Amino acid sequence: MRIHKEGNLIILTSVLFAAVIAGSLFYFNGVNVWTCIVSAIPIIFAIFFIAFFRDPVRHPVGDSHKVTAPADGKIVIIKEVEENEYFHDRRLQVSIFMSVTNVHMNWLPVGGEVEYTKHHHGRFLVAWHPKSSTENERTTTVVRLKDGR
Repeated sequence: MRIHKEGNLIILTSVLFAAVIAGSLFYFNGVNVWTCIVSAIPIIFAIFFIAFFRDPVRHPVGDSHKVTAPADGKIVIIKEVEENEYFHDRRLQVSIFMSVTNVHMNWLPVGGEVEYTKHHHGRFLVAWHPKSSTENERTTTVVRLKDGR
């Protein structure tokens, strides 16, 4: 398992903080239930950060007729919407909710040539908010398949 580079500083800081807190508590208070409980809190946060920034190796399907999920999580919306950024017509929107336990990375769902990409700075609305798909920070990517689609 790899760790995404954006998480290195956060993970290092949280691990050092956990080590200093736990070391200090055990040094000054000795081993007791209270010391173990209080020491566990920053250790749990460090483990959470490691899990959050993990970057597992993914193996693409390799079939140009199949679309794989671009993200871990749960599909919460599948609906037809008016797409006004690139195609300017009706397209199928698939929204995936990523909880804090999911890998927070996105992959291309199909093989092909990236024809268009644009990062949209935006808000950080909760995922179930109706406008989160259009107002949250996101990236648009258009991929042209070998057959021209």
